[in-house]
This record gives sequence, structure tokens and C-alpha cells, in this order.
Amino acid sequence: MKRYLPFLFLAACACLALGVQSAGQSSSQPQQQQQPAAEGLQLSGTEMGNGLFERKCLSCHENPASGSRAPAVAALRQMTPEAIYAALTAGSMASVVGNQLTDLEKRRVAETVSGRLLGSTDAGDAKTMSNRCASNPPLADPLAGPAWNGWGAGIQNARFQSEKSAGISAGDVPRLQLKWAFGFPAGISAYGQPTIVAGRVFVASDNGYVYSLDAKTGCVYWSFQAKAAMRTAITIGPVKGQGSAKYAAYFGDLKANVYAIDAADGKLLWTGRVEEHSTARVVGAPTLYGSRLFVPVSFFEGFAAATLDYPCCTSRGSVVALDANTGRQLWETYAISEEPKPVRKNSKGTQLWAPAGASIWNSPTVDPLRHAIYFGTGDSETYPAPETTDSILALDMRTGKRLWFFQGLAGDTFLGGCDDNTPNRSDNCPPHQGPDWDFGNSPILRTLPNGRRVLVAAQKSGVVFGLDPDRNGALLWKMDTKPLAGKTPGSFGLIVWGGAADSRNAYYALRTGGIIALQLHSGKQVWYTPIAPEPGAPSDADAGVSAAVTAIPGVLFAGGWDGRLHAFSTVDGRILWQFDTVRDYKTVNGVPARGGAFGSAGPTVAGGMLFVDSGYGVINGGQAGNVLLAFSAK
Repeated sequence: MKRYLPFLFLAACACLALGVQSAGQSSSQPQQQQQPAAEGLQLSGTEMGNGLFERKCLSCHENPASGSRAPAVAALRQMTPEAIYAALTAGSMASVVGNQLTDLEKRRVAETVSGRLLGSTDAGDAKTMSNRCASNPPLADPLAGPAWNGWGAGIQNARFQSEKSAGISAGDVPRLQLKWAFGFPAGISAYGQPTIVAGRVFVASDNGYVYSLDAKTGCVYWSFQAKAAMRTAITIGPVKGQGSAKYAAYFGDLKANVYAIDAADGKLLWTGRVEEHSTARVVGAPTLYGSRLFVPVSFFEGFAAATLDYPCCTSRGSVVALDANTGRQLWETYAISEEPKPVRKNSKGTQLWAPAGASIWNSPTVDPLRHAIYFGTGDSETYPAPETTDSILALDMRTGKRLWFFQGLAGDTFLGGCDDNTPNRSDNCPPHQGPDWDFGNSPILRTLPNGRRVLVAAQKSGVVFGLDPDRNGALLWKMDTKPLAGKTPGSFGLIVWGGAADSRNAYYALRTGGIIALQLHSGKQVWYTPIAPEPGAPSDADAGVSAAVTAIPGVLFAGGWDGRLHAFSTVDGRILWQFDTVRDYKTVNGVPARGGAFGSAGPTVAGGMLFVDSGYGVINGGQAGNVLLAFSAK
């Protein structure tokens, strides 16, 4: 899962901080600040940042034993990308490191460290756009009309929309046509899932802005600039005690800040950082229930851990409960209950710590009947792997107390740069590199026709589990989809960002290319449809699907790595409709935009329209993009 994320905040040059200190005295500015998506991109931000990190990083930062005066990475993350870029191009770091980097590499270093894209501060503001809405009428009740709110269109995270709320039937799907496109200024990866409520679209972007758009026309009401890029879905709900604000938009960013802003006009109501670790981030969408906001916390520490200068590892995934009206923390529960302690020193004398890991990449699922929340955890970053890694955890929603857990795979310790066949492996590495088979997607809670309930959870291994939420997570069934894939998945995983479920079946996409339908009560296969590359495509074309899928009655929507958006019949798996999103678009806001790969967020459907972000250029083979697409059958 970690390899799918867009920015490595640790990917700074080893002594970059010294150059940043003098950057304020430099007048150098980056060139071509507003660059169309994917223009000139040869390496993704993650790949480039990771490579620079391995070669140049952390010999000074985050290692007190080095004796360096360079500040910690947390301090670097407060810098603007422009200041970091200036340090590398004309500051004191130009002759030390900058002259060893191409201009594109300098740009990616600046962006990965700061968590914001160069040029996005001015270019991303809605005030500069040509499609401003003529007026901003009062926001209607978000709960009254058709809506897709948050990650899973409800607290059960089923990613299912009724035909009434969808406004699209199976018969309408073959007639879907592009209605409008909105370009994210300076964007290079579109991965914020759109939320639709009260006839408006709320969407976060990698340029650090949240936008509120009119669903029918794409005109922009307002924008809000966060402190870092965002890839979460946005949740809309009532708010009290915040002046005239009636409804808030809740979301998190890649610096672990959480926000509540007025959904009507984008004004900040409250904000706070939920975790102080320098690599902390919020990737999964916060889940709102009543007046409580449940925030999942993940980390990017595993990419630095193989470097002998790095004191691996101290991060622990957690869920934080906040008062939705004020942002006050009510409780925080770590996925690994034991606090990291010093365990040994490596061959370079760097202190190592354990246990660590179990990031939470997914949006929590709420069970009001059991007063519980459920979520999946990631792998361990230290050996031996704690028992709550690669697991489904249940917490009491009132206190955060752990109720039960179910572990899908034991012993999964995974660090970047630690593959078993790597020559001269770092002694930070575990004795054996795990497969990195997180539970990256949200568990789905469903009630069966006979009244029994099932919690369905899919692991990156390709194994889908049916658990009994009323018997402390007892295993009801499991289904291994690897035989359909034809091979054992690597660290990229087989089932990654999530499935959907109606009242009878669950639907999952396979990273190797295919869609499977499983009976909710038994896990047995109903149908399987392989996805082949488009006719005439290169022989190595990637038709796999790791992005979340979305269901309406009779139809399943899924977007692939090749940029094609598919619609399948949920009855028999037939392909009903396809649209190739990899193209240039004339956008309603006049921003140059292009579509690309689908890698994480899924389509959303409400009020007779289908919305999807296109362009997930964060790993090798992922085509970059910066566009939000809106489809309608009318």
C-alpha cells in the first residue's frame, strides 16, 4: 500500500536543511510554475523521492548520533516548496547537491518535502478561475437529497448507491457521456475521491486545495487551501457552536492535519494535527457518526528504514476520535498497543526501536448496533511482527477500547529496500522481508436477507474474509482469489483499495486485471470477468484494477491502471460500457488537463451523474493526470 502513495515527505537531500536556512535570502524562483499534468514526467514523485532518499538522505536528519546540526525532517516539512527549490538552485545547497540533480528532480524533492506542489499557492485559488459561479446560494440540507458522502457512501462503507439516489439505472449506463471536466491547477496526480451532497461536488487535490463545485455545470463556488496535499474523500455533516455555520466539510491532509471548514463558503472552523510523528499522514477519509469524527492515521516511515543512518522505527498506526464540533481529541487508540522501545544498535551505531508499523490506510466502518468501529491495519516495520498487524480491529466507539481483532497474516514485516534478494542488505532489514499484504481497504458491513450480519474484509494477498461482527469477529468464510489471478501477488497486492457490496454479493477488483463477485453469506464465487488490454494496446499494457469499485443496482463501476473506466453487469459480469479517460480535456475552468491511470479512489454516483478523478501518476506505469470528470446519461 505504501508504494501507492504520492509523496515521500522524507525524500529530502541529506543536508538540504542548511540550504533552506539561506533560501529566504535568494530571489530565485522556479520556472514554469503552472505546468500541465504529466508534461515531461518520467518518474513519479514517489519513485524519484525514494531514489534520492536512498542516495542522499538522512545522513544528517533524524539521526542524533550523526552530530549534524541539520534540523529534523519535521522542520523541513514546514518550508514552502518554493523555498526548498530556491535552496537547491541558487542557495548554499546548489553547489553541494543541487548541481547533481536535474530540474525535474529538484522540483520533486521540493514538493515531496513540503507536501505541496510548486506554483500551486496562486494557481490553485478559485478566485483566479474563469468559471466562478454567479452566486453562492445557501447550502441545502446535505442529508435531504441524493448524495455520495465520504468514502463509502455511508458508515457501512459498502460503496453502494440505491437507484433512487444514484439517478442512474442499468439501462442508462450505455448512454453515459462526458458532461464537463474540471482541471486541478498545477496538479500531477488526481486521487481525491469526489463527494456529492446538496447538488455540489466537494473534492480535495494534490495541489493542496479543496474545491466546491456545482454538480450540474462544474462552476466553482469556492476553494480552501490546506497545509499540504490531500487524498482523502470529504465528509459533510452538521456542526454546532461555530457561528452561522450549519454544515462542515471534514478531511485530513498528508501532514496529519484534520480540518473542519464551512461547507457553504469554505471558511476554516477548526484544525489540528492528530499525530506528531514526522512521517504521519491521513490517507483514509475520516468517518463521521453523530458528533464524533473517527480519523485513521498512517505513516511513511518504512521507506526510510533500510538506511543505516535512520533510527528505525517508531510509528504506530492509530485511530483518533475528535469532537466534530470543536476538533477536541476524545481518545486515540494505537493499532500496536506496546510503545516502541530501544532494542539494539545497528552496524553504524544508530539506535533501533520496536515495535512499529500497522498503519491505517482506510476509512473506519461504524457499527451502531455494537457501538463499535472496524478498520484494517498494515504490516509491521519491525521484527517480530506484532499480532495486530495485517489485521481487522474492532474498537468501542465511545472509549476507544479494543474489543477484538482478526489477523489475516502473521509475521509480515516489510521495509522499503529490504527485498530478500537485494545484495548487501542493510542490517536494519528484518530477517525475512514480508509480502506487505496490508488490509488497505475499509471493511464492509452488511446485513443478509436472513437477518444475520457479515463484515467483509479483503487483504492485499487476494484473500477475502467474512467475519461475524456479532461474535467478536469469528471467521464465517474465506475466499482466495489468487488462483484467478494466476500468480501470487507481490507487494503491490491483488486487492488494494476496496470493494463494494449490495444486499447479496460483494464485488472486488484484482490488480492483475479482473472483477469477481462473491456471495456475502458464503464467499463462493458468483462470476469472474477478466479485463484484457484494449485492442491495439502495447503488449505490456496494464489493464489491472487496484482502485476502489462502486456499485448501483445492476452495475459495477471500476477504473483501471490503463485509464479506462468500465461498467459491468452485477448479474453476470458483462461489460456494459467503457470510457478511455487518457486524453486532453477542455475544462470548464480553463486549466490544461489530462486524464490518466486510476489507482486508489473510486467513482461516485448521485443525482443522475457519475464523477471520477483521473490520473494516478505516483508509481511506475501510472499515467499522471489532473482532471475531475462528470458524466450524465441525459
